[in-house]
Amino acid sequence: MPQQGRRPHASAGRAGSSGRRRPAPARVASPPSPRRTRVELTFLGGLGDVLADEVREVLAVDPRPVPGRDDALVVDLPGDRLAQVRRLRTAVAAFVVLHHDVPRPKSLLSGEHLQRIVDAAYASLRVAGSSTFRFEAAGADSAVFARLGDELARATGLKHDATDGELVVKVRRGARRDERTDPGWDVLVRVGPRPLSARSWRVADFPGAANATIAAAMVRLAGVRDEDRVLNLMCGSGTLLVERLLAGGAAGAVGIDLDEHALAASRENLEAAGLTRQVTLVRADALDPSVWPTGPATEPADLVLADPPWGTLHGSHADARAVHAGLLRAAHAASAPGARLVVLTHEVKVMEAAVREAAALWRAHPPVRVYAKGHHPRIWLLDRAG
Repeated sequence: MPQQGRRPHASAGRAGSSGRRRPAPARVASPPSPRRTRVELTFLGGLGDVLADEVREVLAVDPRPVPGRDDALVVDLPGDRLAQVRRLRTAVAAFVVLHHDVPRPKSLLSGEHLQRIVDAAYASLRVAGSSTFRFEAAGADSAVFARLGDELARATGLKHDATDGELVVKVRRGARRDERTDPGWDVLVRVGPRPLSARSWRVADFPGAANATIAAAMVRLAGVRDEDRVLNLMCGSGTLLVERLLAGGAAGAVGIDLDEHALAASRENLEAAGLTRQVTLVRADALDPSVWPTGPATEPADLVLADPPWGTLHGSHADARAVHAGLLRAAHAASAPGARLVVLTHEVKVMEAAVREAAALWRAHPPVRVYAKGHHPRIWLLDRAG
């Protein structure tokens, strides 16, 4: 090998005048690949396929199911790309995953295992800072976890707050591979102090507001096109509008609601998202296009979004049939040929009947069932029939 600081002769590797072959120049080794980080992504039941498609698009990797779970996918990412998971809008949360072949959590206190947990905590902190942490585990209030909390606090400088800690550290049994092998323990460190589903733009709460990850899934199911004119009927506090416009450009966007309190909440959330200038809010009966003021609201829409009221928050079950039937008629009257309509509804039977009765107006895709905090709403994607 050439000595450091000396350049190989120009004819190195070829026979010289003496006939002796000079040594070939040393081959430069390629830099090592960045260390890969295993990340678990949780989702609301029913939205796994939607999240998988988003992962392929945003992270450019193929996700895999988590053994024994029906609400999570796992991916392996280069360590320097961990922050990209925060771009996912249909995931509930992201966790760095560590598997430890140990018989009990007490073994996590040993140097090698503890150091891996500390490294995962620092990886999360580099993405988004936290000042406190907490454990989510069976026996989280035990002496073992108290000691583990002390060690983790000493190594990271974070405060162990068992109730309100921001950085969540989960400890759970690993997936059993066979009956003879101990499954070990998994440690999961959440990426960031808040779940991915917690939106910074949501500054105005409103009863019955759509879940933001469900809204993001609705947007992905409909498709994002820059030339779309977007109409949100019964817009409420603006969740569907915000998620659609954060997903991509649009030719225009209009939100219609009769409730002034809802429109006020929409204005606050749109302002927090930096989208105020892109949206026109109109106070009017969303089910009666004939009373809408002339302007953006009366331009034919390419994409119609709706989250009709349910329960007793903003209506009643008795009104649901008329509301859903009126929604399909109004969306058809206000939309352009080829338009798409996406509806989130908890009134399953009512919507099924309304879709059958409006078959001449809309062609329906099979609905997507979502599991969200004890509720099972459906997402309906419909194409304008005429």
